[in-house]
Formats: sequence, C-alpha cells, structure tokens
Amino acid sequence: MAINKTLCSIFCNNMDKFAALQAFTAVVESGGFQAATQRLGIDKSVISRRISELEKSLNSRLLNRTTRRISVTDEGRQFYQRAVQILSDLEDAELATSSHSREIRGRIKIAAPLSFGVEHLSKATNEFLIQHPAIEIELDLNDRNINLVEDGFDMAVRIGELEDSTLIARKLGLSRSVTCASSVYLEKYGQPETPRDLNHHIGLQYSNITYTQQWQYQGTEGKPIQGQPQVRMRSNNGEVLADAAANGLGIISAPTFILSKYIQSGRLIPVLQDYQKSAVGIYAVYPPGRLTPLRVKAFSDHLDICFSDTPEWDKPLTS
Repeated sequence: MAINKTLCSIFCNNMDKFAALQAFTAVVESGGFQAATQRLGIDKSVISRRISELEKSLNSRLLNRTTRRISVTDEGRQFYQRAVQILSDLEDAELATSSHSREIRGRIKIAAPLSFGVEHLSKATNEFLIQHPAIEIELDLNDRNINLVEDGFDMAVRIGELEDSTLIARKLGLSRSVTCASSVYLEKYGQPETPRDLNHHIGLQYSNITYTQQWQYQGTEGKPIQGQPQVRMRSNNGEVLADAAANGLGIISAPTFILSKYIQSGRLIPVLQDYQKSAVGIYAVYPPGRLTPLRVKAFSDHLDICFSDTPEWDKPLTS
C-alpha cells in the first residue's frame, strides 16, 4: 500500500489519532460539525475535541472556526489529501485481507461535465449504487475544469483532450459530434452543403472549446476544412445551446450525447453528414501519486461497461 510512512507512523498505530482523522475528514467533506455528527453518529463535542487534539499534535491549525462557518486552512487542505489517502489505503487493506467480506464500501467524490452527468452519468451512478449498497457517492456536475487534488476528488469524468498530463487516465469510450439545425432555421437560411457554407450562417458556440475546434471538419480526403459561421450566442453549457438551436436561433455542432434526443424527436436535423468531425475520448481520470482505491476502480469498471463500444445515445443514430 502506498501509505505515506511518516504519517502512518504518527497515526496508524494510535486508534485515537485514527478516530481524529475520521472526524477531520468528515467535517471537511460535510462542510461543518453538525453534518459530520450525523454522518459519524457521535456528538459534536467529541468531534471538536478530536480535531483540537489532532491540531495540537501537529502544531498546526487545520480549520478556521467562527460562529457562522467553518473553513479549511491551507495546511488543512494539504493535510486532508494525506488523511483521505491513509483512510482509503487502510480500508482497501482491510477489504483485501478480510476473509468474511469482499463488499466494497466507502465514499467516492466524482466530478463530471454538467450535461453528460445529467443525461448519462446519473443513470450509470444509480445502477452502481444499487449494486453496491455500502458505497456513498458525492457527484459534482460542473463544466468548469476541476482540480482533483486541491478540491479533494477521487475521480473525474472528462471528455476531449486531456490538458493535465500528470493525471492518471483511463479511456472509457468515444464522444462523437454532429452538426444540426432546426427545420425553421434551414427553411429561412438554407442547408449548408460544405463546411465553407457555414460562413453564411449563424453559429452557436460552446465557450469551453476554441472556435477552430468547434467548426473544423474533415473532407473526403481527410484534409481539414474550416467553417466560419457568425457566432450569435456563446455558452459554457451544451444543453443551453441545443435548446437555442431547436428554437431556430442558429446551427450547432456538439456531442451526440447532447443532441441525440433532439434528433430523435425531430427538433433538430443533422447537416454536413458527408464531413466528419474527429471523435474525442471519454476518460476516467484520477489524482497522480497514489494507488486508485478499489471502490474507485470498481466504479470506473462499471462506466467502461456503460460507455464503451456504441453507447446508448449513439444507437438510435446508427440504426
């Protein structure tokens, strides 16, 4: 087990310190003492005492306490990462050596893009929770780029090119894109026959990728062809743009996991189907420098089954 030897020597041989680690991580993850008491089933005074003793032994303040709120200090954030890892390693060691139980248990904190999370990851997560009753999941759905280490995440689902090369990544599947517009829009502006025809159209821009990335296609010979629509609306959320496109406000180029339901219902019509857009990866990524806990690996195994080959959202488009 990749347990930090110094910290392990301080805490792992002392059950009081182990309980203090549990109390501290519970307060950080729950956002306060009251929520931590409900999570651990012990009195607030006991949690407060354990954390105070922990701070005294470390000679460092981990939490800032006021009458209104609790905040984590810089030292507390750094210590939290190590504490979570120690607790995770010990739990995995217990599971690996237990002769009476192989049930995975514990908490998994996950970050994922908003639209993908709502439409597809939520279903996979619910299935996993049903299969594993001892698992607790905290799911943060946000299109901003989460820092896994600083924000204390066990795992993130990311789509597209991975900018941070230090992360441990596992490819789960592919995300394909399609270009669409509503029938109302096409009746008014006409249907583009080539990407260069987009120069005379209105585009809806996803602001988390570049203009070039969104409107670049591959021709019949594999050469890139760049469209240049006039952008009327920008958003960091694909569902907002898809709804705008369905209401005739412009052309959208976006992942099929967002647009599939609009195409099936007839609200959007695919265009430029002779011009391909490069598919990008769907990844499970983990913080660097530590072993992946068994429960996190089990969850990523589950996602691999859900999203590999032809995912559910692409099946209606390929049949």
